[in-house]
Amino acid sequence: MNSVDLQALFDAQYQASRAQVNVPLLVRRERLLRMRKLLDEHSGTLAAAVEADFGVRSQRLTEVADMFVLRTLLSHTLKHLNRWSRPQKVRTPLYLQPASAMIQRQPLGVVGVIAPWNYPVQLALAPAITALAAGNRVMIKPSELTPHTSAQLGLLLAQFFAPDEVCVVQGDAAVAQAFSALPFDHLVFTGSTAVGRKVAQVAAANLTPTTLELGGKSPCIIDTSCDLQDAALKIAHGKLLNAGQTCIAPDYVLLPRGSEAAFADAYRAAVARLFPSIAGNQDYASIISPRHLARLRTMLQQAQTQGADVQNMDPAPGAMPDPAAAVQDGGTSRQMAPVLVFGATSGMQLMQEEIFGPILPVVSYERLDDAIAHINAGPRPLALYWFGANGSVRDDVLARTVSGGVSVNDTLMHIAHDNLPFGGVGDSGWGAYHGESGYLRFCHQKSVLVQSRWAMGSLFYPPYGQRFDQVMGLLRRWL
Repeated sequence: MNSVDLQALFDAQYQASRAQVNVPLLVRRERLLRMRKLLDEHSGTLAAAVEADFGVRSQRLTEVADMFVLRTLLSHTLKHLNRWSRPQKVRTPLYLQPASAMIQRQPLGVVGVIAPWNYPVQLALAPAITALAAGNRVMIKPSELTPHTSAQLGLLLAQFFAPDEVCVVQGDAAVAQAFSALPFDHLVFTGSTAVGRKVAQVAAANLTPTTLELGGKSPCIIDTSCDLQDAALKIAHGKLLNAGQTCIAPDYVLLPRGSEAAFADAYRAAVARLFPSIAGNQDYASIISPRHLARLRTMLQQAQTQGADVQNMDPAPGAMPDPAAAVQDGGTSRQMAPVLVFGATSGMQLMQEEIFGPILPVVSYERLDDAIAHINAGPRPLALYWFGANGSVRDDVLARTVSGGVSVNDTLMHIAHDNLPFGGVGDSGWGAYHGESGYLRFCHQKSVLVQSRWAMGSLFYPPYGQRFDQVMGLLRRWL
């Protein structure tokens, strides 16, 4: 798509948003119902497109990780939309009475969404759904790494929405950069921290507010009080869903020293339970591209060279190449076996970058203070996971660490709670959406004060004199 076409799409949405500033609740609900109809009628087509883009990724995985999440979001939003959209009355302080006041929630206008490739349906449509609920128009730029999904999204959304309501912009990184430079009323980006910085810089030229959903190294802390088998199963599920290509996947484990062998055994058993085989298993997704697979294998090769203990967790390791072996053929299924890495050091690439694959480093600690210090020494993560039965230790960890979100005795699940805001902090992003938090993210909260005919504001008018001093004296005593 060239810059002229891109600008024309934006101009159409911009003009429509200014022509209809007050979007009726009935219109918003009808748009959400159209989105629900799209998913009900075409989820299979979209899941097949995702499978084609990944090479190996079962449609059932896409159903639970993309479609189900969108359906729950739609249901929750439709249920609460009437309340969210109403003006919110606020109390008026004594010195301004008998005036009344409220906060009016209005659409921002045009919202841009730059979606990633890892959950290409969910992360394109979830912010769009919430933005539509708030009365906005939406432009979506899907990832060029999922061309089949992007094309289907473009076709289907064009069937269900007018271009000045919702539209899809397809293209490469140059198109994404031009998309970022449009003067949106709000821009949502989901992706890496490095690209997020570039998006924020480009958007800043237009004073476009942004929501950046990034990533980082999300830790799992295992406490001595935890059930190790239960923790290993939940960590394996969180790590290996979509083969680790999840922004809130556990990135590394902090484990009490001396528990290494027990954890390796528990993790191996958990992997075998979830994925009895890896090669050809449709529930175990491929790595998205040869380039991403090569990056992961380079990480492992470096770790091995520098003395790390790399343990293959594949239940049938003979069926697949060594996870650290060089990429031989970019046309293979790109399934990569789960791996535990013991003895990883801070100088290794896999401890410096978000992994985004099925590699799980394990870092041993002597005291809880050491684990917390390790987390706090790095950028603030998007997610943090704690496993244990000791409530006081749990509360200590929650109080002394900062992360975008937390699941206790589980992984990933906090993102599924519609009443919890989802977002990052620091290098893992800014701004949060989901539920009412997302609705407010895509609204302008306009302050409105309605003055009464009995207002006493003239008591504060000049010329100032004795009466003014008396009024101020009374107010100081009251405050």
